[in-house]
Amino acid sequence: MLLFRVFSALLSYPSLDMRAALPEMADVVAQSPLIGTSERDGLLALIEDLSLGDQLDAEERYSDLFDRGRALSLHLFEHLHGDSRDRGSAMVELKQLYGAAGFELSSSELPDYLPVVLEYLSCRSSGEAREMLADCAHILKVIARALIARQSPYAAVLQALLVIAGEQPVDAAKVPH
Repeated sequence: MLLFRVFSALLSYPSLDMRAALPEMADVVAQSPLIGTSERDGLLALIEDLSLGDQLDAEERYSDLFDRGRALSLHLFEHLHGDSRDRGSAMVELKQLYGAAGFELSSSELPDYLPVVLEYLSCRSSGEAREMLADCAHILKVIARALIARQSPYAAVLQALLVIAGEQPVDAAKVPH
């Protein structure tokens, strides 16, 4: 599913190539039947936000959010296991799941990095994708709340993932800013 590749790209470091592909990403989002109007509007606002300013501004905004602490970590197992030994065994299991499905990690990213998980899900059936997203929905909600508290447009991706997983999105009105 191409939409998961768009989500992966949106949550990845904003490279020049990624920013150049924003118009195509907007088309995929606009045409997707998997998301509702509210999620679509949020995603399109994020895409517009990413297109504004120069490259250094986009990179700095991303780093300020995702590279400066655990609350917004896009490494899912960090939210569950922190730096414990359990995180390593969970990584091995996830990598084995990928391998059994013929999905090879092509970068140095860890298998629990949300953009990598989304790339994997883009190659799977919608049922399998929903099931895996539902399994980690509690983590997605934690990240969504933290993004909403920071009034970040990146929250739109997590909100859309929650809806696809069959979960209620985080109520922004109940998140202190």
